[in-house]
Amino acid sequence: MIPALWISKTGLDAQQTNISQISNNLANASTVGYKKGRAIFEDLLYQNVNQPGGQSSANSTLPSGLMIGAGAKVVATQKTFTQGSVQTTDNSLDVMINGRGFFEVQLPDGTTAYTRNGQFTLNSDGTLVTTGEGYTVQPQIQVPTGTQSITIGSDGQVSVQVAGQTASQTVGQLTVTDFANPVGLQPMGENLYLATQGSGDPIQGIAGTDGMGTIKQGMLEASNVNATEELVNLIQAQRVYEMNSKVISSVDQMLQNVTQQL
Repeated sequence: MIPALWISKTGLDAQQTNISQISNNLANASTVGYKKGRAIFEDLLYQNVNQPGGQSSANSTLPSGLMIGAGAKVVATQKTFTQGSVQTTDNSLDVMINGRGFFEVQLPDGTTAYTRNGQFTLNSDGTLVTTGEGYTVQPQIQVPTGTQSITIGSDGQVSVQVAGQTASQTVGQLTVTDFANPVGLQPMGENLYLATQGSGDPIQGIAGTDGMGTIKQGMLEASNVNATEELVNLIQAQRVYEMNSKVISSVDQMLQNVTQQL
């Protein structure tokens, strides 16, 4: 069988994965806190027919070799943690991190997850939770009954104004968690990430200190997906897919000619 068939097949598989990644980016262009991903490619093993530098005669060596590649594959998908644009909401429980770091939430099974989505709300007990699934924000913050306003400082300190009281009351502290290698985090959906060995251990700190980002109240971080860039990437992936398809079609015609002649 002509190797070009299988080489082009790997190219088609790789571009299908690439297009899936691009489509996921475009689908999440309006998802708060979403970070765009990209496919990482590498070439496959080579058939080493002639080794560069090998002896061609008693007194000479080959200046170059003959090595035939076996195609390409996607070896990883990598998140890009650049800052998204700012959406002003004027909702006191909408917050964003301007800079490095993640908010920490607790899942129902006790597992800790991390998110850039600061769309928070209060549950029936007055506990600060995520808007989508109601996961508890860590450290836990309890807002007392009768609260008229909530203020969250740039360092994450949460204070409230309770009816009948003249002075504000501090009820908790929003912390920011960072990682040595955020790209190593495992996305799990629901705008959440899990720590892995590749990401390193979580580093918890106060917003605005030790390189951590600051917290902005009444704002949300939009997705960092650039729709125009993704459409250009989609066109490029589509053309590469078509070229690999064209190779398969050409090899098929060559085989057809051979069978007709024999």
